[in-house]
Amino acid sequence: MAAKRRLRLTDAAIARLRPEEREYTVWDTRTPGLGVRVRPTGGKGFILLSQADGRSRRTSLGAAGLQNVDSIRRKCHALIAEGAPAGTKKSELLTFRDFVAGPWREAHFPKYKPSSRRRAHYALARQLVPAFGATPLERITRAQVLDWFDAYSATAPGGANRTLALLRQILNFAIACGHLTANPARAITPNRRSPLTRFLSREEVHRLHRALDRHGMRSAFARQQADIIRLLLLTGCRRNEILALRWSEVHPDALALEDSKTGPRKVPLNARTQALLARQPRGANPFVFPSPRDSDRPRSSTLRLWNTVRREAGIEDACLHTLRHTVASHAVMSGVPVPVVSRLLGHTNAQMTLRYAHLADRDIEAAAERIGAAMARVIALE
Repeated sequence: MAAKRRLRLTDAAIARLRPEEREYTVWDTRTPGLGVRVRPTGGKGFILLSQADGRSRRTSLGAAGLQNVDSIRRKCHALIAEGAPAGTKKSELLTFRDFVAGPWREAHFPKYKPSSRRRAHYALARQLVPAFGATPLERITRAQVLDWFDAYSATAPGGANRTLALLRQILNFAIACGHLTANPARAITPNRRSPLTRFLSREEVHRLHRALDRHGMRSAFARQQADIIRLLLLTGCRRNEILALRWSEVHPDALALEDSKTGPRKVPLNARTQALLARQPRGANPFVFPSPRDSDRPRSSTLRLWNTVRREAGIEDACLHTLRHTVASHAVMSGVPVPVVSRLLGHTNAQMTLRYAHLADRDIEAAAERIGAAMARVIALE
């Protein structure tokens, strides 16, 4: 059986469809059941495939050239609502949970990278479905969204921002499908992010390594966490890139990451990083840092050792992402060109790298002193 043809139907996309020897149907990726039937004669017509009384029903919606896709989508949702059992309201069929599990997931999950899919699944399971799952889409209010966002922001402002963006995208898709006329999450202001000005000095890096050495000798579990933290500082990788690192991605002179934030990329390995990876035990688990409880999964994203060593090193205000920031900042201060640093970090453009390329205050003060001394010598010659 031939695979279904799927396409995000737009007026322009439908106009580009060409007839073939046999009739075929292209199904919309946004509205389940909506399709365009293309006949060998070149005629095109909208159809809706729906369920009624346990049976499939195919409804003709008219010629494609006489109606635009948006009006057809609205007609589809009206027909589906009319086909509901007697006494059932449209809003009861379209709870947030049902919409996410059906139309939204079908339209968006196939396009996501595995890491994006995991993040979306986590945000839905832990936050959005518990908060809005039983609520009909059209009854979700701005006040309800704001109460949820404020409560989540109190413990995880960054996570609240990311999940709010996902909620907006879901509700915008509900508008496109004809279920809503306005997005109740649209006017909510995300939490302000602190500027990325924190990086570790040479002395702080030294204190951190001493703390890692002390704890790394206590147990294999602590040594694994210490090595993960060292890898973050030696490579500038993102946390999940190291936590989910597979042995198949480890090569003699580079990491060939298959699923980084910006897509596949290579991370060159220096001698110290190569030695650190070489000492990791290699068993049946495909991950370099496996879970101690599950034989075929990576360890969890919780690194309890980090809170301990940053306190001992006197860097309580630093987070794990500070290590990536430290790599970028010290590279720039050492004279490495920003475009090169950008490639090392896997940024899509050098402008993103400039956020990390801050100079320490003492370096600026030292430069000012050198300039002042040089000018004083010039003045003395006058």
